[in-house]
Amino acid sequence: MSLLCSHVSTVPVLEWSIKETRPSGRLIRLRKFRAKLPTLTFLDPACGCGNFLMVAFRHLRRLELEVQLAIRQAEGAAGNEVFDIEMLRQVTLDQFHGIEIEEFPARIAETALHLTDHQANMQMAAAFGQYIPSLPLSKSANIKNANALRADWNEVILAKDCTYIVGNPPFIGISMRSSEQTEDMQLIWGDDYHGTLDYVTTWYRKAIDYMGDRPIRAAFVSTNSISQGEQVEPMWQPILAAGFSIDFAHRTFAWISEARGAAHVHVVIIGFSRHRRLTRGQRLRLFDYPHVKSDPIETAVSRINPYLADGPDILVRASSKPISPDLPEVRYGNKPTDGSNFVITPEELPEFMDDPVAQQYVRPYMGAKELLNDKERWCLWLADAPPSAIRSSQLLSDRVEGVRSFREASKAPTTRQAARTAHLFRQIAQPDNDYICIPRHVSGARGYFPVKTLPKSVVASDATFIADDPNGLLFAVISSSWFIAWQNTVGGRLKSDLRFNKLLVWNTFPMPRLTGQNVSRVIDAGRGVLKARETLPGQSLADMYASGMMNPTLLTAHDALDRALDRVLAPRRRIDTEADRLAVLFELYERIVTDGQLTV
Repeated sequence: MSLLCSHVSTVPVLEWSIKETRPSGRLIRLRKFRAKLPTLTFLDPACGCGNFLMVAFRHLRRLELEVQLAIRQAEGAAGNEVFDIEMLRQVTLDQFHGIEIEEFPARIAETALHLTDHQANMQMAAAFGQYIPSLPLSKSANIKNANALRADWNEVILAKDCTYIVGNPPFIGISMRSSEQTEDMQLIWGDDYHGTLDYVTTWYRKAIDYMGDRPIRAAFVSTNSISQGEQVEPMWQPILAAGFSIDFAHRTFAWISEARGAAHVHVVIIGFSRHRRLTRGQRLRLFDYPHVKSDPIETAVSRINPYLADGPDILVRASSKPISPDLPEVRYGNKPTDGSNFVITPEELPEFMDDPVAQQYVRPYMGAKELLNDKERWCLWLADAPPSAIRSSQLLSDRVEGVRSFREASKAPTTRQAARTAHLFRQIAQPDNDYICIPRHVSGARGYFPVKTLPKSVVASDATFIADDPNGLLFAVISSSWFIAWQNTVGGRLKSDLRFNKLLVWNTFPMPRLTGQNVSRVIDAGRGVLKARETLPGQSLADMYASGMMNPTLLTAHDALDRALDRVLAPRRRIDTEADRLAVLFELYERIVTDGQLTV
């Protein structure tokens, strides 16, 4: 909360200096600043119990006190007191406005703001003189009890009179929304409504419609999903088209509620306004978190795009095939839709291995957890099993019948239809050769995306993706810092875990067409990573790529791979950080989708 409100007190219009060399100039600036404070107005269109409004009000009253003290010092009137601080106080509660759907929190917000006002008055009285409380209360915050998405915000405060919009609107994904909330979204988004959007995005759309062409500054705490994965394009396309851009941003961090037992959620903070123009030398503030619970690191940048990265306002759109002609296509793993009837547990394995028929069709079964942690799992793979073999084994017959019953009971017509081939996985993608196996989810703390080559005898589940890699280029690219930078930024997440997406991440990775020598350099560097892994027998991928504990030999190999790709993708630029790589990747993506394929 204080992160968001701190930006309110540091925006350029509120900056002031007490180090002015000419006392007269300093005093003029202080008085102008004091006169500015009571003209500022705040709207929280999802105010709850008023926490954000209270923090903003407290910040503004603190600024008012500081400037009054500075003016007193500049005037040489130190120690002067007033009969009643009401003579000095100019920031008042009626500058603050909120909308809350529940009546009880709305009334709490009004009361809490009065208490905050009283505390600020006591602080000012300690510095300037006595405070004489007046009853009845003359001024109050304006808190409207209404559905903010259905209400007219101009009935709370006219847009022409509003300076700032702040808030923490509710985060509700598609699977958790009520029908009424979906109707709210459809009403506000209109023809731009997209089912993948989180409920919180509707406040952004409502805000830009309210703000129009006025110089209002807005900022919301939001679920981090709106800045990654499938939501970015449908949310930000109409916002950018309306002329809005991002003023500052906090990338993903853990939002920790003070409530006992409350869950931690992963959020971002995004400040935005219309037609922002930076003055010469002015930069935007981008805050990154090395870990979701760590302190932020601030970077000054010239632009912030919808992925909360330093790059052009490009929206990455899912592609049905790789935009790079050198990268092979990735396929989904095998999907059983079987009610676990094809899966064999460790306790069941001996029974199947004792059956002379069933044992022929037992195969290693690889999901993301098994791939990353070297865990064993098995399944029945009956693609080559003749019906006579299945009938001759009671174990096989029972399992196939279990699959058939499970599919027939489904509400989905396509699943019921698949009951006709109950001996087969519903979707089969198993290759006839060795292949690269890619986990669907990996920890967001890993510095590289861990993948592995598997023999064709291992069945890859639908918790993975698979791809042919005849020359090793796929392994090299996906194992690099370049790819993990793209994945971290463009791909979606499950909380903080990375979610691989072939359409949105792999197929859009903007690698130019490589010439012969460049291909060889990258592939050879990838083989160096494999050789380094061979020096770590017995370690799983999870062990090898444990955050902060990677083997030096393996790290050196990855560094060499990164340098090889640095020379290919950014031959005339210095590349030190993920931000450097992202700037290059977004530029490459823009050029490829605009001008066609590049060759290096």
